[in-house]
Amino acid sequence: MSIFGSMKTAVSGMNAQANRLSTVADNIANVNTTGYKAVSTSFSSLVLPSSGGNYNSGGVQTSVRQAVSDQGDISYTTSSTDLAISGDGFFIVQGPDGTPVLTRAGDFTKDDEGNLVNAAGFMLMGYSYDSGAPAVVVNGFDGLVPVNVNQDGLTAIASTSGVFKGNLDSNAKVAPVAPATLPSDNLATTTTDTKKVSMVAYDRLGNKVMYDFYFTKQSVVTPPPATGTAATWQVSIYRNADAAVGGTTSFPYAPGGAAAAVGTGTLTFDRDGKMLTGGAVNIADTVTGQTIAMDFSGFTQLGAAFSGTGTPNGQAATPVKDVTVDGDGIVYAKYEDGSTKPLYRIPLANVASPDKLTLMSGNVYSANGQSGVTVTGFPQTNGLGTIKSGALEGSNVDLAGELTEMIESQRSYTANSKVFQTGSDIMDVLVNLKR
Repeated sequence: MSIFGSMKTAVSGMNAQANRLSTVADNIANVNTTGYKAVSTSFSSLVLPSSGGNYNSGGVQTSVRQAVSDQGDISYTTSSTDLAISGDGFFIVQGPDGTPVLTRAGDFTKDDEGNLVNAAGFMLMGYSYDSGAPAVVVNGFDGLVPVNVNQDGLTAIASTSGVFKGNLDSNAKVAPVAPATLPSDNLATTTTDTKKVSMVAYDRLGNKVMYDFYFTKQSVVTPPPATGTAATWQVSIYRNADAAVGGTTSFPYAPGGAAAAVGTGTLTFDRDGKMLTGGAVNIADTVTGQTIAMDFSGFTQLGAAFSGTGTPNGQAATPVKDVTVDGDGIVYAKYEDGSTKPLYRIPLANVASPDKLTLMSGNVYSANGQSGVTVTGFPQTNGLGTIKSGALEGSNVDLAGELTEMIESQRSYTANSKVFQTGSDIMDVLVNLKR
């Protein structure tokens, strides 16, 4: 046995415990850091070859392990831009150098330009809705832009399409309307079986434009055929602003002229009440200069009371009140009138071995050869977690456990130092033998 060898082993043990104490110190210092993942020290032995009855003491080496895949506790806040991930995945953020990195720290706030930035100064990245619903790039960060929620001023969006669905009563009588003519071309008043419903759309300036929809049964085949058309209905669309005031007729639009229909079509149904043709009717409004494509394919003709609901696109001129994020990562602008508009969709990224990611300053990570390739996807797809708005993921550090680790490290360091001191005393004995 070598006395120098035992002293070197003791030094190795003290260095190992110093490394352990360093990870404990890091964990305790970041116990309140949003999205922080605890690190720990693992020990492995270094064995030197021995021969006969002589034993050569080796030593110990350490490696650092990260608990990146362990979920931290989620706490709720009052800020809608605070984001937490429940489950697997990382936010994609961008540092000052423009390099995309990964993080679980979702304490985002608006900077002076409206970009969402976390406490470490990293900008949240997402896909914009400027060109329609975005698609994810699964194997890279192409197409990502900073999420900017600075929606100052008023926004108006003209209506270009709408969906109308409901039911037309199969027991309604055929109205006294000549074939292929509009209700406004008849001198007779509309019957009680002619149904009316209205819908609000928006012009280019965000003004509301109300349209009246009249549904009139034109014909019915008795008995209904096995195949083909069993009944037809006429849909006529008028500008509500063109209706006569104080008229004596139940149909307030004069034949032709400025009050003419801005859209008309025929809906045909089979013997089972399902629509065969006529699901698409365009509103051609000469006043606003707009064309609105209406979809009536959701209508049925069954033996039930008339019902109809319309949902056009577009938006009135109204200021942004708030910004919200749903579980799918879609960032919505919420307007004062209660309407919403999607602005961005936040993706999540993941790797095969999150615990092997390279830790960088600012509580961010980068992929490497051991962690695996970065794969990007939308929340709640391909095993990725859910985004929670108004919440933060806390550190996964167990403070009581870290204090215990600190005491154990201190005791082990002291014991190793005693081995070193004993070896030093033995060396003194050897030196004194010569005297």
